[in-house]
Amino acid sequence: MIIARAPLRISLGGGGTDLPSYYRDHEGFLVSAAIDRYVYITLHNMFQSGLIVKYSKLEHVQTIDEIEHPIVREALKLVGVHDRLEITSMADIPAGTGLGSSGSFTTALLRALHAMKKNLVDARTLAEQACDIEINRLGEPVGKQDQYIASFGGVTCFRFKKDDSVDVWPAALANETLTNLEDGLAMFFTGQTRSASAILKDQDDRSKQKDSSVIDNLHYTKDLGLRSLHALEKGDLFAYGRLMHEHWEHKKKRSGGMSNADVDGWYDMGIRNGAVGGKLIGAGGGGFLMFYTEDKKRLRHAMLEAGLSEVRIRFDFEGAKTIVQQ
Repeated sequence: MIIARAPLRISLGGGGTDLPSYYRDHEGFLVSAAIDRYVYITLHNMFQSGLIVKYSKLEHVQTIDEIEHPIVREALKLVGVHDRLEITSMADIPAGTGLGSSGSFTTALLRALHAMKKNLVDARTLAEQACDIEINRLGEPVGKQDQYIASFGGVTCFRFKKDDSVDVWPAALANETLTNLEDGLAMFFTGQTRSASAILKDQDDRSKQKDSSVIDNLHYTKDLGLRSLHALEKGDLFAYGRLMHEHWEHKKKRSGGMSNADVDGWYDMGIRNGAVGGKLIGAGGGGFLMFYTEDKKRLRHAMLEAGLSEVRIRFDFEGAKTIVQQ
């Protein structure tokens, strides 16, 4: 049996500039943080021939090509696993909530399959393979952030270059800043889930069409990412919180599906109750509202009174890893 896990993530600045339709012309930049909520993959060798895949559905097939789950099918082909295997997935937080679960799923699955094959694969190779599956093989309108932060972990900077290469380096945050940032971030589930594909496809299509409003918005978002990194590395978390607010105001302009009346109401409530700034995590439309606050008790009370549930988080510095191999 093999069990692997990969962390989910929160974007700290620059999100959206990791789509190929943008960075291949302009380069992208963002800061992302892996959190201590995970996607788990369990592999178990079977005596009988065939493949069993357990997720929200149960599949029992004889060949890889019969597998309906596209990521599982392509990962098995990429690693070269063909038969007598049971695959089960679990997650701490459901999909469709903006925390990069698809990228974490792909990365954890590849880590597990490579462990089974006794392949030594570093974090960069793992991220590249996960991106290849989702972006190239399956043609999903997604960026590269989720796969890379799931592979590397930490609070990490990514520069997405025009030639598809990615520069990766840890954000130079003091330990005190990391602790204060963890303590000041508050994440609340809106109760609304959504597929990111429609929102991202709209952005992707408009970027490919050189829509100036989207391109200019992403230029501004990239600059906000760089300014956010500067504030974090200076330890100025109040300034970082204000940049979160500025980012959210611009993010909403990118797509009509980015927010809704409920989210806007909860966001305004958070600002009135001690939040310095905040945003919906991920592509938008639902999922988690994240705030930075210096008065978490007051903010928490207001959001819980409004019916939202809190998920408390810490940063993960390990990235995708095998946790059981026997």
